[in-house]
Amino acid sequence: MDVAQLRAFLTVAEELHFGRAAERLHMAQPPLSRMIKHFERELGSQLFDRNTRSVRLTATGSALLAPAREVLESIRRAEGVVRLAEHGEIGLVRISFAGISTHRLLARLARVVRQQRPGVQLELHSQNFALPLMKRLLDGETDIALGRWDVVPSDVHSQVVMHDSLVVAVPDTHALAGASSVTGALLEGQTFVSLPPYEGSVLPDRLRRLARANGFVPDVVQIAPDTQTALALVSAEVGCHLTLRSVSQNSSDPHVVFIPLVEPLAGVDLQAAWRRDDRAPALLAVIHDVLELDQPVAD
Repeated sequence: MDVAQLRAFLTVAEELHFGRAAERLHMAQPPLSRMIKHFERELGSQLFDRNTRSVRLTATGSALLAPAREVLESIRRAEGVVRLAEHGEIGLVRISFAGISTHRLLARLARVVRQQRPGVQLELHSQNFALPLMKRLLDGETDIALGRWDVVPSDVHSQVVMHDSLVVAVPDTHALAGASSVTGALLEGQTFVSLPPYEGSVLPDRLRRLARANGFVPDVVQIAPDTQTALALVSAEVGCHLTLRSVSQNSSDPHVVFIPLVEPLAGVDLQAAWRRDDRAPALLAVIHDVLELDQPVAD
């Protein structure tokens, strides 16, 4: 039993006329008659009673109608799923992201995918820092990573998806709280709350560069496990914290003030990264959506 036989059987059953059925199937009548006879021999049962005047379904033929339709409908659904998958309209895309600075962009992306690609499911994984995201990407545990890296492996492609800049978070009681901007020189002698100085951690690296460029060693009095904890410590007047302008957009603590840093340091733009050899259609479609988000700027 194959698909062509089932389709021929159903067409003859609907028309009850071999000539009309052959026309619908775009074939000659003799090959259609031979196909039905071969099908009946394979099944070991006659499907049609036919003579020179009429064609009628046998009891076996009537019993086969519903299962045959179910099979062909299942095949049509399977073919439809394949077409959708080939065009990136269905599938699973795993996205890993670092920190609250990515939340606004993720919300915009989720809205676009939901509206334009309802068959694509996004699976989101949050991490505190960007370096583990790159390992997850290289190990095949995620499909897209959103983070900040100074160095990207050669088998990973990355592109900026949000421009960002550095700010200094201070408590609202701090002497600099009313300043419109701050330079690195003004931060000498201040105490700092820092994120863990892991290799590849962008913000601790920028704090070291800032201090070195201005001839001082940063006085780090507290290491915070994540940005939200660091801001809570700033609010408690433990120290200042070098962070991102995009973080300030997601902070609602009235006791924390964010001051733009005017200092020529290496970039902190948000990047999307994915494996160069991963050509899954759903992934490529979502990457297209990420890159079409008008290059938002943290402001």
